[in-house]
Amino acid sequence: MVIYLGADHRGFNLKEQIKALLQNSGYAVHDMGAEAILENDDYPDYAKSVAERVSMDSKNSRGVLVCASGVGMDIAANKFANVRSVLAMSPDHAMVSRSDDDTNILCLGADFIEANVALKTVSVWMQTPFSEEENHKRRIEQLKALDHTSH
Repeated sequence: MVIYLGADHRGFNLKEQIKALLQNSGYAVHDMGAEAILENDDYPDYAKSVAERVSMDSKNSRGVLVCASGVGMDIAANKFANVRSVLAMSPDHAMVSRSDDDTNILCLGADFIEANVALKTVSVWMQTPFSEEENHKRRIEQLKALDHTSH
């Protein structure tokens, strides 16, 4: 499994900690930026880089995005086909998102979550499998159908 990471200047430091955690856990990690703190960068650029790659191979890849609130990253990521992004605020929240909704991008708000909680949240999210329960599969298919509705 390949893990794509992205963060703007507000999420950069937490992203670096997450990258170390994932690499030390044996995951193949691709850092899509930022490579340094760039005060005027824009989170949609990083969300797009990560979500495009997850969208292309949603079965074998996941993404983690970090900005100040996590909200902007989550909104941007969910605009891509085959992406089910979650803004998780706790390990339990992340676990349910994987188990019930088979999320493949995790968004975190660096200003709203302590680093130790964020790292635990990432670990739980990575380790939790999709439940494969029929009611959850049905609902995911309903979500996929929404991708094809006209605006």
